[in-house]
Amino acid sequence: METVNLVMPYVTAAIDAYGETVLAKTRELAAGTPEARGGRVLQRVFGRGDRRSLEVIARVAGAKPDDEPSRAALRRALTEAFQADPLLRREVAAMLPPDPGGR
Repeated sequence: METVNLVMPYVTAAIDAYGETVLAKTRELAAGTPEARGGRVLQRVFGRGDRRSLEVIARVAGAKPDDEPSRAALRRALTEAFQADPLLRREVAAMLPPDPGGR
């Protein structure tokens, strides 16, 4: 669950920036911005996206920033993916910047 909490700001920033097309972006995700990092995480977790993951991303993209049910659906999808594949969780954790607080 900790990895999910760490990636949420990145993946939501990516969805806010790129909307439903976030999984199709390539050139934009080469940058070092939080949005780009979040996009790369989403691509790693969901690939090109199955129907369910695309629906979750579309729901978040169409939601207001304070729409907690949509963000919770994304959090659940990430949690399920990490529980199903512990290696994926470790790979995604390695994609995050070092924790400046040393936590």
